[in-house]
Order: sequence, then structure tokens, then C-alpha cells
Amino acid sequence: MPWDRVWEHFTLILTALGFIIVIGIFLGILSYLYPKLSRPILTIVDILQTIPSLATLGIIMIFMGGNRKTVIVGIVLYSLLPIVRNTNSGLSNVSPAVKEAARGMGMSRAYQLFHIDLPLAFPLIFTGIRIAAVTSISVAVFGTFVGGGGLGAVLYQGIRVGSMSQILFGTAALMVMAFVIDGIMGLIERRLYRRIGLHVPE
Repeated sequence: MPWDRVWEHFTLILTALGFIIVIGIFLGILSYLYPKLSRPILTIVDILQTIPSLATLGIIMIFMGGNRKTVIVGIVLYSLLPIVRNTNSGLSNVSPAVKEAARGMGMSRAYQLFHIDLPLAFPLIFTGIRIAAVTSISVAVFGTFVGGGGLGAVLYQGIRVGSMSQILFGTAALMVMAFVIDGIMGLIERRLYRRIGLHVPE
């Protein structure tokens, strides 16, 4: 049933996004704490996003077979860039005066990172998460070619049998999903920026 595919697509994105957030923030923090690693990390995640998503899934399928895990790994690899880059940028742009004050109060580097730097950088990090979430919706469509299911299966079936209703259903479902997720995350993003007194980026 098409509605089952909508739920399947949503859970696929949600699962992948959990991994994207954890891995992306970790790599962003790592690149911030160790500047020598910054360029290699950012270069790798940048290259991963330039590879066509279908090609990425095909390469992963060779090693993992065709299943949902392959799609999740593909989405994660393809969507890391905005979170890694925004985490690094957010932490790097925390006011030097704030950092100096934290050190002057005797805070350890780890305490300062988790209690000062990350909370101040989180609005920009969340912007990266928002971009990654919307990107994941479209990338997951190609999951049907490697056994991942989702709304890509509805579109592929509609194209194969020439069913305009299936094509329109799949397209509309993807558009609504992207619009709703982006809209909700946009509201949260604006609240986060206002909380720390910053202008919300357009």
C-alpha cells in the first residue's frame, strides 16, 4: 500500500538522521579540537556529497548487499557535510571573549566545550541538521534500487507501469514530507537563534 511506503520512507530518514547527527557532530568537534584534522575531515565529507547518491548506494551494495542498512549508510555518508561543517563553524565562531572568560574561571577544556561552546554553537549546528534532514528525503528515494523500499518504490512502480496516479502520489508525499519537516525544524531554528540573541539566517 502507498501509505505504508510513506511510513517506511519516514522511518528510513529518521533512523539515518540519528546516525548523521551523532557522527556529524562528533566529526565537527574533532575537526575543531584538532585543526590539523579539519581539512582532511571536511575534504572527505565534501567529496562524499559530490558523488551521485545512486552511485554511492551502488558501491555500498557491493559490500553490504541490497537492504535497508545499505540505504541508511548511503544517506548518512551523503548527508554528513552540513552538520560537520556547521559544527566546526559554530564552535570556531564562539566569541573569543567568552572562551577567555571560561578559561579565566578555571573551566577545563571538556567542561567549556559541553557547557559553553556547544550550547552557543547549537543554533548553527541545528541549521546543518535541518539541511541534512531535507537532503535525506530526496536521497532515500534512490533506496528502492538497492532494496530499501520507501516512496522510491512507488515512483518506480508508477513509471514502470505508466501509472500517473502513483507517480503523483509519490511526488506529492515527498513534497509534503519535505515541507512539513523543513517547516517544523525552521520554527525550532528561529527559537534557538532568538534565545541567544542572534539574527536568524535567511
